[in-house]
Amino acid sequence: MIEDFMKLVKETWNQGLRGIGIDEIIFSIGVLLVALILRSFLSSKVVDWISTKTSQTDTELDDEILESLRKPLGLVPIAFGLYIIASYLPLEGTLEMISTNLLKMLIIYTIFRTFSNLIQPLLSLLNDSWMTAAMADWLRKTAVVIIWAIAIAMMLDVWGVQIAPIIAGLGLFGVALALGAQDVFKNIFAGIFILSENRFQKGDRIRVGNSLHGIVDQIGFRSTKVRLFDTSPVFVPNADLSDAQLVNHQMMEVRRIDWTVNLVYNTSIDQLKKICSDIEEFLLQNKDFPADLERDNFVKVQQLGESSIDLKVLCHTEAVGFLRFSEIKEDLIFNIIDSVKKNGSDFAFPSRSVYLENSD
Repeated sequence: MIEDFMKLVKETWNQGLRGIGIDEIIFSIGVLLVALILRSFLSSKVVDWISTKTSQTDTELDDEILESLRKPLGLVPIAFGLYIIASYLPLEGTLEMISTNLLKMLIIYTIFRTFSNLIQPLLSLLNDSWMTAAMADWLRKTAVVIIWAIAIAMMLDVWGVQIAPIIAGLGLFGVALALGAQDVFKNIFAGIFILSENRFQKGDRIRVGNSLHGIVDQIGFRSTKVRLFDTSPVFVPNADLSDAQLVNHQMMEVRRIDWTVNLVYNTSIDQLKKICSDIEEFLLQNKDFPADLERDNFVKVQQLGESSIDLKVLCHTEAVGFLRFSEIKEDLIFNIIDSVKKNGSDFAFPSRSVYLENSD
């Protein structure tokens, strides 16, 4: 009785699941657990230890490469563990084919994920003289799409799926798509022209007509996201930005102040000369208004207006932020007011004299 029972236990132990014994299942689980432990150890402890060494170098490229390889390296023990399990288990027929193909797919995924992660640090080798940040971002996205397209094609080939008919079908589909999505491709090419001409970059403050004024947040394949000053995003098709007259405030070399100051008509010539002299002296002595031979800073009597004597105040400042520019203008306004009051004149306002003729 006991011998029959032990025989049944042994038969059940050896038969296991679909001919795979329990000892083989336990061994496979053990290998998988060891692979997971090695994955955690490799992607954290080992990579962190190497990171402490690379952080001591002058360049950041090695740190970026190491960080990009952290997750793909963690897949290597998993792939190797699955290979050991597939080799150890008595798999036959369909199960053997499926396990082999899945292992091949994991290897392909690991290899191409490594390539995909390396794109960003390798593109950082190209400085701004080769391409702008937006162009590098476009190139990175394009390279990633190509890499994963090749990876998917290889995975399909592993399962015996013919790639050539799919490509041919995509070609016909692409022709139909191009005819029906001309605006999409127009925006894509417009985005390429925007990047090649370096019209603007991410973070630039741009103005398009009187309807759009904000900060460029993202330059996409089809549209550009501009964030208004109230933080609301506006998505503008690239074709519209390519054809529009666009002002990029980020490319300003200087900021210009062009004012007309209206003084009352009873201001004397000596007072006018002294007022102009005082304001010009303020511009010369103030470091916020640097002397520039191509862009003169001056204060001159401009014209005799309908109800005032007009002074022209023309000056330039460095291309500073809007807050600092407002402070500079405020200081100049205070100086103009002080100069006018100090020299006994006053500001004029539009007025008209009416003469009534007595017919008696």
